[in-house]
Amino acid sequence: MATIYTEDQLGIQELIRNFMKKEVKPYLRELDDKGEFPLDIYKQAFELGLHCLQIPEEFGGAGIDYVTMAVALEEMGKCDPGFAITMLSTSMTLKCILLGGNKEQKQRAADILIPGAHGCFSMTEPGAGSDALGLRTTAREDGDAYILNGTKCFATNGAYSDLYVIIATVDKSLGSKGTVAFMVEGGTPGLNVGKHENKMGLRLSNTCDLYLEDVRVPKANMLGFVGDGIKIALSGLDTGRIYNAAIAVGIAQNAIEESVAYAKTREQFGKPIIENQALKMMLADMQIGTEAGRQLVFNAMRLLDSGVKKVSMEASCAKTFCSDNAVKVTTDAVQILGGYGYSKEYPVEKMMRDSKIFQIFEGTNQIQRLVISKEMAKLY
Repeated sequence: MATIYTEDQLGIQELIRNFMKKEVKPYLRELDDKGEFPLDIYKQAFELGLHCLQIPEEFGGAGIDYVTMAVALEEMGKCDPGFAITMLSTSMTLKCILLGGNKEQKQRAADILIPGAHGCFSMTEPGAGSDALGLRTTAREDGDAYILNGTKCFATNGAYSDLYVIIATVDKSLGSKGTVAFMVEGGTPGLNVGKHENKMGLRLSNTCDLYLEDVRVPKANMLGFVGDGIKIALSGLDTGRIYNAAIAVGIAQNAIEESVAYAKTREQFGKPIIENQALKMMLADMQIGTEAGRQLVFNAMRLLDSGVKKVSMEASCAKTFCSDNAVKVTTDAVQILGGYGYSKEYPVEKMMRDSKIFQIFEGTNQIQRLVISKEMAKLY
């Protein structure tokens, strides 16, 4: 795989690769079986600053550019995408506040998260997934505060976060003009954690329900103004989709390497199976798709680094292609390993399970295709 990286990118790639190899990979099978959230491992990752790689240096982050972030996320995803999503969720929570908050809010959020804490961005509800304006969580004005009531689901890091960004509505009939975004600190009375989802994949990531029962939040914790909630939520959506595409590339790359290693040693009919033409075609297609996805990610990230503000079509193309490719490549990896691929003794069955969610979250791939076609209508 010939890709030109800068010295900084190579340094971050090596740092993450060594950390994942030493601190994460040896425990993956056990953690995946149990579905445990490895707090000790995440604490070590915080100490390396893996949760704030792209946060500006003025707020205590590493301040890396978008392309370098893609390199970092691919390397995390290559070992364990659940780990990558955990780190990314905290980073995206803080980035959302940096985009929509005032000076005091930005500093407060950084003071909480940068030293080593989990963040949670929560918009999805049982009745509001792809339909973001189907929000039912309410925000009622009460003196110098708002009272939040409602239920959130699929909240990443929800059970362990010290800071949440909660999207709600002051009046559902107003649509987006009634939406609000709040910083809510962990431990606030009335903010309760529900069940942890027993997921098919990403089992090192915590995903849970949140119940808001008369949660009193100071007006000073509102990000922006009434009507800014969805705008703030969507402000990081394009970059979030590209980030997830980068992680999906990592999953596919890992599956390719495992498949090739197995195919070079597994013998059938007196020769390694990698010499069989049918299998060569499968491996070649796996490589073609993954390299194409990597370049879609890099192109979108380079556009952001160049100052382009809107990359909706490029983000949706990358997210859709890379997640579809990850599912195909990991499924092919299981096929190449045969019965062993279906066994937990070998890692490709986990990759197959982990890959599926990338076609679903950050907007399903069906929604992505609607976004792409909408942008096409404007462009051509």
